[in-house]
Amino acid sequence: MQRNIFTQEHDDFRAAFRTFVDKEIKPYHAQWEIDGIVSRDMWLAAGKQGFLGFMMPEEYGGGGISDFRYHAIIDEELASAHASGVGFPLHVDLVSGYLLSYATEEQKARWLPKFCSGESIAAIAMTEPGTGSDLQSIATTAIDQGDHYLVNGQKTFISNGILADLVVVAVKTDPDAGARGVSLIVVERGMEGFERGRNLEKLGLKAQDTAELFFTDVKVPKENLLGEEGNGFVYLMEKLPQERLAISVAAAAACRAVIDLTLEYVKERKAFGRPIGSFQNSRFTLAELETEAQIAQVFVDRSIMELNAGTLTISDAAMGKWWTTEVQKKTVDKCLQLFGGYGFMSEYPISKAYADTRIQTIYGGTTEIMKEIIGRTMGI
Repeated sequence: MQRNIFTQEHDDFRAAFRTFVDKEIKPYHAQWEIDGIVSRDMWLAAGKQGFLGFMMPEEYGGGGISDFRYHAIIDEELASAHASGVGFPLHVDLVSGYLLSYATEEQKARWLPKFCSGESIAAIAMTEPGTGSDLQSIATTAIDQGDHYLVNGQKTFISNGILADLVVVAVKTDPDAGARGVSLIVVERGMEGFERGRNLEKLGLKAQDTAELFFTDVKVPKENLLGEEGNGFVYLMEKLPQERLAISVAAAAACRAVIDLTLEYVKERKAFGRPIGSFQNSRFTLAELETEAQIAQVFVDRSIMELNAGTLTISDAAMGKWWTTEVQKKTVDKCLQLFGGYGFMSEYPISKAYADTRIQTIYGGTTEIMKEIIGRTMGI
């Protein structure tokens, strides 16, 4: 089914970013998987070409573009290239929204120029060792000390955790107030008492740096409070739909890439004297996956335009997130089966896709949490 949400300007942007991926990411990604982290030089190159700050105001080095279709193009091209270690989506899709919506002009002047140039890599720290989706129960505190907050606590599973220079941290400024005690504070690289744990070893996303973060009596100036004290939980709820849509975009693109990869393989690989794609089981399997992938893409494209219009609901974003990621998981599993024993070999991209996919139904809110959100909006 023909996609119709992109204009010539979007197509030009896609062509430019695809060239960047071919030149600056693909040749090095295998080594980054071994290293467990991508190159900062790659971030700087992306910033120089305007791929990191296109949504930011021009006076801070951005492109002044408010259109999620550009975000979607970056997510899609990275997914299509199997470039799962590049943490642009977190920087571009997630943190950018918090800084644009809640940062003061003074904060924007301090943070956005380097955000756009790639000199400052951004992350967001919500998850804690004892707290996953239940953000009201976070234990990291930021206690008012007059001209600064004293931050203590621990975060885990933080993407861009090793490279990050700016970390939006969810904290409790009032530990006894539940959700109304949650605030957002920006912790910067080099602040005394802010330490990173090891680069966590994972099933997939091998090139993406994922870390534990530790805060021990970190003095964070009041000027680094993002938005209003006590409104952090509201801010997180406001921005989660965009995060979940970004995951949905990547999931739909990954389905497309994996199906295309598998089609190429089954047309060439032979068994019993003919291509394995000519067997009915192969045709039926791929027909089913192609149908679900196209249906997922239609929902994602509609959601992109709803987000642009400001009408994407929390429930619709949750529907898209759980459905597309479950379709992705199914698609990769069935495609790997068609590769047979070769699919189990790490040198084949389908093997990497299988490992990278598993997290999709977990981060950004598990499938079960998405269903809970949808059910509540239905009054049940």
